[in-house]
Amino acid sequence: MTEADPTISRHRGRLLALTALAAAAGAAAWALRDVPAAFGRRPDPERDARIRNSPQFANGTFHNTPSTLARAAEGPTVDRATVRRMLFERAGRTPVLPVPTVRPDGEGRPPAEGVEIVWYGHASALVELEGARVLLDPIWSDRCSPSEHLGPKRLHPVPVELEELPAVDVVLISHDHYDHLDMPTVKRLVRSQSAPFAVPLGIGGHLRRWGVPEHRIIELDWNETCTLGELTVTLTSAHHFSGRSLTRNTTLWGSWVIAGPTRKVFYTGDSGYFEGYAAIGAEHGPFDASLVQIGAYDAAWADIHMTPEDAVLAHRDLDGGLLVPVHWCTFNLGLHRWSEPIERLVGEAKAQGVPLVVPRPGERVDVADPPELDHWWEGLA
Repeated sequence: MTEADPTISRHRGRLLALTALAAAAGAAAWALRDVPAAFGRRPDPERDARIRNSPQFANGTFHNTPSTLARAAEGPTVDRATVRRMLFERAGRTPVLPVPTVRPDGEGRPPAEGVEIVWYGHASALVELEGARVLLDPIWSDRCSPSEHLGPKRLHPVPVELEELPAVDVVLISHDHYDHLDMPTVKRLVRSQSAPFAVPLGIGGHLRRWGVPEHRIIELDWNETCTLGELTVTLTSAHHFSGRSLTRNTTLWGSWVIAGPTRKVFYTGDSGYFEGYAAIGAEHGPFDASLVQIGAYDAAWADIHMTPEDAVLAHRDLDGGLLVPVHWCTFNLGLHRWSEPIERLVGEAKAQGVPLVVPRPGERVDVADPPELDHWWEGLA
């Protein structure tokens, strides 16, 4: 037989196809190599009495407090119509021009004696309060996903590298979704910082799997407080859910009260609008500032993410002082236009007489002397 024999050609074609398939499988395996670790570690309530005895825990999972104010989702969280909108109604959901970022000033100086805030994008922020520094929900990866190759991609660069941040006193995590708890960022913080991680119940298992030392893990239930020198942080309620894989609500979620001797800041984490804000405001307020989630809302999940109008309601319930919007701009996680959250928030805050600041990612805000609105987002999308 010769090389032109059709049998040999077929075998050669199959061999080439199998080789290509093996190469693709190997590439996929390499791309997804960190996914199992990124899922974290599911807590065992039978071995963890604090989880088992939590008022929020029942029948194997954590639960929201019953609410008459939380807006009911219109239909299933994800149905065919929602998937169709996700896939095909993409116009305007990302900026067409670069998002302006600012390299934070104040390098090498001590933390503010008043209250200053640096928003890095999405929900990541640095709160400086009466000589202490608190880092909120840091994510420095290019994607908020278990894989560095798949998932929502960052829409603007980080304003400053993680290793260039000043020393912080504590890292606060609101819940374990990928856009709030990022494995690569946590691993980098283990090396670059010495501060503890304060997290809701159950999230300590994720941190332990990722190499965070036990002495740097503080797990709290709702209304529990940790004191670090003159700084206190209290985990308060939120109306949301948790989960890094197909299993939901095995870890707790929450919001944070950050308090110094005389000044206070509140961070909502992710939440639907609910009675908890009035209760938190009555017990812990007033606040010098509140960092409030405003993006990635939709009627299909109205009970777990606030609209911009809800954010103003929550801020007023909290007696929140200056409103600092977060959870927008950095990742395409919703079905609305990229700039819609901030446009709606500006209109509602003005109508309700609520003081508002909208910093560029990386811009430092002195809560006592905030910059005027300059509508920097206009024309970008």
